[in-house]
Amino acid sequence: MDGSFLRFYVHENDRLHGRLAWEWLLAQANDLGIRGGSAFRAVAGFGRHRVVHEERFFELAGSITVEVEFIVTDDEARQLLELVSREGLRLFYARTPAHFGMIGGEPSP
Repeated sequence: MDGSFLRFYVHENDRLHGRLAWEWLLAQANDLGIRGGSAFRAVAGFGRHRVVHEERFFELAGSITVEVEFIVTDDEARQLLELVSREGLRLFYARTPAHFGMIGGEPSP
């Protein structure tokens, strides 16, 4: 199947509607029927402001990036991106073409 590898980048303490942004993204994707998603916490990184954030510094707690990723059909990617846009979120994302499938039998419904 052809689709997209869709990644969102949020700070670990960013919130939306009282929930952590990464949790909200996973829940919304699940509600849309997307087959799976994952959230990964960074060890270190920097963004457009060129400030390096590392999880070992206590004073930077909450500034570490969480990557939330999905492998989706193009329609699912469009739906999720439109939902994020409607909510007024300002999130950096990356969308890469992907070919995906199952090996070893039919996927469960």
